Amino acid sequence: MSISNYPHTAAERFMRYVQVDTQSDPNSPTQPSTEKQKNLSKILLEELKALGIADALLDEYGYVYATIPATTNKNVAVLCYCSHVDTAPDCSGAGVKPILHKNYDGKDLVLPDDNTIVITTNEHPYLKEKIGEDIITASGTTLLGADDKAGVAIIMDLAAYLMKYPEIEHGKIRILFTPDEEVGRGVAKVNMEQLGAQFGYTLDGGERGHLEGETFSADGVTVVFHGVSAHPGYAKDKMVNAIKAASVFVSKLPRKEWCPESTEKMEGFVHPTSIEGQLEKASVSFIIRDFETAKLANHEARLKALVDETVDEFPGITTEFIVKEQYRNMREILDQNPQVMDYADEAYRRAGMKAERMSVRGGTDGSRLSFMGLPCPNLFTGEMGIHSKQEYVSVQDMEKAVETLVHLAQVWTEKSN
Repeated sequence: MSISNYPHTAAERFMRYVQVDTQSDPNSPTQPSTEKQKNLSKILLEELKALGIADALLDEYGYVYATIPATTNKNVAVLCYCSHVDTAPDCSGAGVKPILHKNYDGKDLVLPDDNTIVITTNEHPYLKEKIGEDIITASGTTLLGADDKAGVAIIMDLAAYLMKYPEIEHGKIRILFTPDEEVGRGVAKVNMEQLGAQFGYTLDGGERGHLEGETFSADGVTVVFHGVSAHPGYAKDKMVNAIKAASVFVSKLPRKEWCPESTEKMEGFVHPTSIEGQLEKASVSFIIRDFETAKLANHEARLKALVDETVDEFPGITTEFIVKEQYRNMREILDQNPQVMDYADEAYRRAGMKAERMSVRGGTDGSRLSFMGLPCPNLFTGEMGIHSKQEYVSVQDMEKAVETLVHLAQVWTEKSN
C-alpha cells in the first residue's frame, strides 16, 4: 500500500502516549533521572514486539532499541531513527488530557480546563498554515508532550507500516527511544556498538519542511567565589562575603546584549542559570552558546574578565572558573557527510515539500550522537509551543513526517550498491 493512502496510527498513538507522565528531573543523579519515564518505554517495547519486531529491548538505563529488518539485498547503510520519551521539567506533564480539534478553523484555541490559556495565531503564526488540519492540544493545566512524543508516535507509525508491508524495499533501520533528553543526558548511556547504525535522524523538530543540520556548540561554566568567614560582631577587616562578591559579579553581566533576552538567529550568548551560596562560598552557573565553537573561548574569556574585576573589588576573595564541554555543533560532522542532508532533501521533495535547512538555537540528541560516530540531523514533527501549556501539534504534520521517513529509507536504498 502506498504511504499516501495508509490509515495512519500516529495520532491515536500520540494521544495515548502523552497521557503517560514522563517528566525528567535535572536534579536527579540517576539514569534515567526518573523511573516513570520507563512506564512509556515499557509500552513501546510491548507495541514493538506486537508488530513482530522480535529483538526489541528496554535496557536498565531506559533506552529502547529495536530493528526493522532490511527488505533488500543491497549493501545499505544502517539508519537510526531516534526520539526521546521524556518531557521538560519546565511545565507539569502529569494528568495530560489531549484534545483533538478536527478541521481547525483558524480561531484562537481556548483551552477548557484553564480559560486563561489561549493559543492564538498572533503568538503562534504557524497556526495560520494549519487551517483545515486536525490540531491536538492539552487542556490548559499541563504541557502536551508533543516534544517529543510526536516523534515517538511518528517512528512507531513508521514501524507499523514497514512491518506490515515488507514488499517496500529498504535497508536495516534501527529504532532508538531515549530518556532524559530534556535534561541534557539523552545519549549519555547509549550503547553505540549495540545500536549498530552508521547514520541517524532524530525526530524532534518543529514546522513541516524544516530540516535542522546545525545546532549551538555548548559549554557549561561554574564560577565559585571563596570568601572568609568571621563572627559578624567582630568582622571588621576580617570578613569577606562570598555572597556579596557573587552578587556584584552577576550585576556586571550585560542586560541588553550577550544574553538570551537580546539575541537571535546566529548570535551566541552567556546565560546564568543558577546562583547559590553562603558567606564562605557562593557559585554561579552558566550556559555558554554559539554556533562557532571557537567563539566559546571568547565568551568564556570575557566572562573571566568580569570575574577578575570582581576579585579586585573584594580583597581576600579567591575564585574557581570551571568549564565543562556539553555538546558541539553537529554541522562540523554533517559537513563531512553531506549525503545525510542531501538524501533528506530528496526525501522531503518526494513527500511534496522543499526542505528548509535550519539552524537550531539549542541542541538535540543528534548533536552528541553526531560526535559519537552517528551523523544525525533533526527532522520535523510538527511540535510547536513546546515546554508550555500552549503546546500543540498537527496530525497532518505527523503523518507527513511518517511519509518522509519512508521516502528517506528508500532514497538510501536506491543510492546503495
